[in-house]
Amino acid sequence: MQFCSGQQILAIEDDPILGAHLKTSLESRGFQVTLADDGRTGLALAHQDDYDLILLDVLLPGLGGMELLTRLRDKRRTPVLMMSALGGEAHRIQGFDCGADDYLPKPFSIAELQVRIAAILRRVAYERPAPAAANDDPLRFDDSRCDLEHEGHWVGFTATEYRLLKLLYSSAEEVLSKPFLYQQVLHRGYSQHDRSLDMHISNIRRKLTRAKIAGLRVEAVWGKGYLLSRQEN
Repeated sequence: MQFCSGQQILAIEDDPILGAHLKTSLESRGFQVTLADDGRTGLALAHQDDYDLILLDVLLPGLGGMELLTRLRDKRRTPVLMMSALGGEAHRIQGFDCGADDYLPKPFSIAELQVRIAAILRRVAYERPAPAAANDDPLRFDDSRCDLEHEGHWVGFTATEYRLLKLLYSSAEEVLSKPFLYQQVLHRGYSQHDRSLDMHISNIRRKLTRAKIAGLRVEAVWGKGYLLSRQEN
């Protein structure tokens, strides 16, 4: 997994052992990590400097993580990954409602944290304004319409289908797990009996076929998740 050397992360975590572990592990991956051990200091640092990502604990002294994020979103759109032992559905929903980009229940492995960080930074890079596309590019994602334009025609995706396809497209050729897709697109936890994601994938495939977009294929990887394959026509 490749990261851009020098990307800056602000970790707001009051547990000194976890904070030190985060700093050591992420700096070994090429990040520059700043630590804050209370909410007010963390918020001041978040306003003061331009970070690529903020890791935010929920239970913080001085100023709680949810309130911190609410205040931060008044002025900044810095990506935020919340970390908390409060991993229930209600707390995850509250985190997303406050403006979190992802929510990682504790305890977690550094490997999973790195995957979540990579996904957020990849999505942010994809959503930045891109250079003008070549005139012969047949595909255009339109966030205002939540739809994909192909050769001058709109495919007709729903907002959820559009978000799902765009996330898969931004991680083309990489398997994204069902739990990750549920959290990022449907904003709820994954249950093996919940077929909502599979239904959205089926609709995306049907609409891509109907629009004759042969260059995009959504594939299931057994026991792992889904990936989008981009093929040259």
